[in-house]
Amino acid sequence: MAVTADVKLPSIEELTVDEVKLSGVPLRSAAFHLGKFCEWQNDEFMLCRNELDDPRKCLSEGKAVTACTLDFFRKVKKHCRNEFENYYHCIDRSSADYDYAPCRKTQSAFDKCMLDELNIERPDFGYFSRPKIHQTKRPKPPPEQIQVFDDLPADLPEDYPRQPTKYGARFYFYT
Repeated sequence: MAVTADVKLPSIEELTVDEVKLSGVPLRSAAFHLGKFCEWQNDEFMLCRNELDDPRKCLSEGKAVTACTLDFFRKVKKHCRNEFENYYHCIDRSSADYDYAPCRKTQSAFDKCMLDELNIERPDFGYFSRPKIHQTKRPKPPPEQIQVFDDLPADLPEDYPRQPTKYGARFYFYT
């Protein structure tokens, strides 16, 4: 997107939100439960981004995703802190590529705590790749207007004489 003088950029106050101050390993460790907990907000944000194709128009949806993520980690810290810390330390220290496989015991303890305390069940494999219908309250964006130019050249008539190509067809199956 090119920025010109006509483009209104959001102010710093509009962009300022509380940040999720976590590294990649805790985010990776909580990814399945976080995705399930904040599913509606994430879907709303991605739908806005895909429909409007302008990130400035989706700031409120992005703020909702960040607020949901912060709320999720506050609840995890309050109810399942020890299990979560054991799980993400295991992921961090067990393999070079942060693999889940060596940490199944700590994962099951974390999953049990999340289910017992927060009633969030770990989604099954493939849950996030299944198609789902997202119900939104935002109005559907208007269809993109087709630009019509006044100075378009007239098309050639169908009976206009055409010379055969000098070297044959471009593709062998058009001969």
